[in-house]
Amino acid sequence: MSLLGDTAERDYARKLRLFNAFAAPELAQAMLGLGLRDGMRLLDAGCGTGETLLRLRDTAGPHAEICGVDLSSAHVRAARETVDGSVIVLQGDLLTVPLPAASFDLIWSANTLNHLHDPVAGLRHLATLLRAHGRIAVGQSSLLPELYFAWDSRLERLTRAAVRRYYEDRYGLEECDLAGARNLLGWMHGAGLRRITSRTLVIERTAPLDHAAQEYLLEGIFRGTWGERLQPYLAPADHTALCRLCAPASPEFALRRRDFHFIQTFTLVVGEKS
Repeated sequence: MSLLGDTAERDYARKLRLFNAFAAPELAQAMLGLGLRDGMRLLDAGCGTGETLLRLRDTAGPHAEICGVDLSSAHVRAARETVDGSVIVLQGDLLTVPLPAASFDLIWSANTLNHLHDPVAGLRHLATLLRAHGRIAVGQSSLLPELYFAWDSRLERLTRAAVRRYYEDRYGLEECDLAGARNLLGWMHGAGLRRITSRTLVIERTAPLDHAAQEYLLEGIFRGTWGERLQPYLAPADHTALCRLCAPASPEFALRRRDFHFIQTFTLVVGEKS
């Protein structure tokens, strides 16, 4: 089992699809800066539901050889339905799935390595799959705290703390475990990669929200992540206030507020094999 409880049976395909649609402009922008070329061999390590596999093909060109790997059987099924037969999608653990050494020009891995107990060991293994001077691009959301309630910083701070305590209780994690992804540069250096660069994109949405933003924020965060599960970690009055903001039927529903302002970051760190 991974640091965050992932198994082959775990399925959060809907949330992945919603996030990929929501953040599509910023993810495409991040990928465009990688200088992908037609004919490259590309791996998506932690490919989820496959939208990034399509983006790799669109960015690199029709003759790029593309492979995706994911631990979840449900995600692999979804990815295979997303792509055509020219893209290989494998189910298995990143550290043990059989892939040829020294065979890829670039490995993309977004919001995945932070699930590993030892991300540096994971990066070292991925580096063995790279050709000489091949690169690893590690993407991670939310290295900086998100902005949800621009009008109520107190409730936002309490909600963020409640989420952290929920994860600590559910997975037995301490705060340092949850914040480990902040050290992406340290992971890259620890894995022996060189010419390391970093770029952070801001995913910013304001009212009125488009459909993709509305769906992701409601299903992926406001309804799917908060709600009942945070009740033990908030004072009754604060939990009631949060529920009013999260409920579409409530007159206070946050996503309909004219002053709703959401900010999330996506950081991409790229390192080259020595």
